[in-house]
Amino acid sequence: MTMKTDRSRRKNFDDVSTIGTRAGIDAAAPPVVLSFAASDPSGGAGMQADLMTFSALGCHGLSVLTALTAQDTRGVAEMRPIESAWVEKQARVVLDDIRVDAFKVGVLGSAENVRTVARIVSAHPGVPVVVDPVLASGRGDPLADEPVADALRRALFPLTFVATPNLPEARRLAATVGEDEEALSLEECARRLLSLGCAHVLLTGAHEDSPEVTNRLFHRTGKARAFSCKRLPGSYHGSGCTLASALAAMLARGLSVDDATARALDFTHRALESAFRPGRGQFIPRRIDSAKDPDTM
Repeated sequence: MTMKTDRSRRKNFDDVSTIGTRAGIDAAAPPVVLSFAASDPSGGAGMQADLMTFSALGCHGLSVLTALTAQDTRGVAEMRPIESAWVEKQARVVLDDIRVDAFKVGVLGSAENVRTVARIVSAHPGVPVVVDPVLASGRGDPLADEPVADALRRALFPLTFVATPNLPEARRLAATVGEDEEALSLEECARRLLSLGCAHVLLTGAHEDSPEVTNRLFHRTGKARAFSCKRLPGSYHGSGCTLASALAAMLARGLSVDDATARALDFTHRALESAFRPGRGQFIPRRIDSAKDPDTM
């Protein structure tokens, strides 16, 4: 699979509207995306979802496991974080060998893992970091405590090119101690997350009560753009992972953040439209067959 794209790495990170990719590497090689994520034995979310999405969009995926989970399409029974020294070892070894075009960050399991990942990605300035700040499973099983949320705010968001929270996540991360989270508007949540250092915030709208889903991309410059699509029936396992991974893949291909967002949202919507239900819980996005011809994207 090939795509017409600007593959030159842009040195000026201050231009947050677009980020480039590799230079001086085999032009025939696919873009490379490294995912920090937990394992999901069901294959619906987590690392497995990330790698399938990267592959569907013509990228090569690298994987650094941050936690092990016992889960299925109905929910998470248990999560065991991997110790931070081992997370760092996985990443350092592979990054010493392979140059990456983007990072995607999902469930990290512990505050120390958040700080470890922040140290690792900070050593690669100019490589876009997409953070999906997963705080709970679709069923509501907690996947991050307050120390993890605080570490995201303090250590990782200042290095984040695009954060992709849903509305409950955005409110929890943006709210101050004792504040009524439900009273926070979408715009105020985005403003606060941007003030923590994120260059862009893609606030997903599936949790809103409306006939259409409206996803909003907020820029540090103050610009905002809305992307709307038909609301689909059903409940999906791994939709957020799919979107964040698709966005990282598109950024790795050299697209601007606006174009990357539009294409990632389109890919995710098609994956949800053709989702399947292998178990007794949520539907799983059909990622492998949902990519259009990359040359036309």
